[in-house]
Amino acid sequence: MNETLDWQCRDEENIMHALKRASKQPLIIENAKGCFIKDSDGNKYLDGMGGLWCVNVGYGREELAEAAAEQMKNMSYFPMTNSHLPAIELAEKLNTWLNNDYVIFFSNSGSEANEMAFKIARQYHSQNDSSSRYKIISRYRSYHGATMGALAATGQAERKYKYEPLAAGFLHTVPPDCYHCPLNKKPSTCNLECTDLIDHTITWEGEETVAAIIMEPYISGGGVLVPPQGYMERVKDICERHGVLLIVDEVINGFGRTGKMFGHFHENVTPDIITMAKGLTSGYLPLSVTAIHKDCYEAFETSEKYDHFRSVTTFGGNPAACAVALKNIEIIEREKYIENAYNQGEQLYEDMKELLSHPNVGDIRYKGLMMGIELVEDSINKTPIHEDKINLVLSKCKEKGVIIGKNGDTVDGFNNVLTIAPPLSIDAGTIRFLSGVVKASIYETL
Repeated sequence: MNETLDWQCRDEENIMHALKRASKQPLIIENAKGCFIKDSDGNKYLDGMGGLWCVNVGYGREELAEAAAEQMKNMSYFPMTNSHLPAIELAEKLNTWLNNDYVIFFSNSGSEANEMAFKIARQYHSQNDSSSRYKIISRYRSYHGATMGALAATGQAERKYKYEPLAAGFLHTVPPDCYHCPLNKKPSTCNLECTDLIDHTITWEGEETVAAIIMEPYISGGGVLVPPQGYMERVKDICERHGVLLIVDEVINGFGRTGKMFGHFHENVTPDIITMAKGLTSGYLPLSVTAIHKDCYEAFETSEKYDHFRSVTTFGGNPAACAVALKNIEIIEREKYIENAYNQGEQLYEDMKELLSHPNVGDIRYKGLMMGIELVEDSINKTPIHEDKINLVLSKCKEKGVIIGKNGDTVDGFNNVLTIAPPLSIDAGTIRFLSGVVKASIYETL
């Protein structure tokens, strides 16, 4: 038995993996540097997914390890029932990007950040004499987390199957899926009518029962859905008209992924609540944020017995994680990774767009360094390709030294989108390698 097989056997005996199908053996990753990972057999791969959409500044940044170590030596832990300097400095830094309009609540993951957002939205309305407002509207194909509330908000049936019933009060409406437009619109005839269905949902449910809408600016794990410009502004107008809060999920979109610091910066929108994680620390330590607009936060600053926010997390706002986040944001700014995400994203699309002439490539969608390539059996009827075939493309990419992803376990029959989200530190040469491998894998497999 070789060493890798031994590790895989020990892994199978002791670890339950996310999204693992029976008999699939995981790679045993031993080393990672920049945009590349190396497995226990010495094979080197370009990580075209940045871990799970999160390693924005690349692997092996010693500055981040040193920031964590220095903070741990000084003070490894203290709960946010009080405070500490890294948390204060990080909150201030985030607010420099957010016009100093927000108050920051720390937790550990994107799921937790969204759970906090739901609780804040419901409590906000209750404390503004609107206790009947409890419903949260999301969109099909969206992903907002794995915990019971965040999963209830998620619009992916396969992620929820066998775990229901989940938390009550979560509704779904159509996503901005321009390729499979439920209203049969084309870009030339689209007037953002899909937002009208959000408006109708609020009306039909009774606006006095709706607390908030949650959305990613650009749906990521559900297939990289990129709405037309003006979509989010229209949704914000609908929210204001109905007295509904807008929660913007920046867990994947944030920290440069879309070519701006936050996804909602592409439009003139001020969210009521913003959630962040992943790229906040580039995955080096767990940390997430729920940012509450100060206009909303006023409702929590009264002396009434139950008006304070009564959530606590043991590890949320961990000092070392906050120190890493501060250094991570410094690197993003100093090394101009936001601009690089935009420029390399444009180059990636230029390299990839020839695939649109392939009979099995229906659509290519991207924003910054986040891309989805939708594979189809029939480009005329837009029939999604069988999942076995998309797995063949992924395997071929892996053979050629590139790891990319797919929108797996989302909606039955629609797990047909290749996903690409490399570290924002990627350079032009590596982009050419990435695009070359993906194109060759599609041409050779389909």
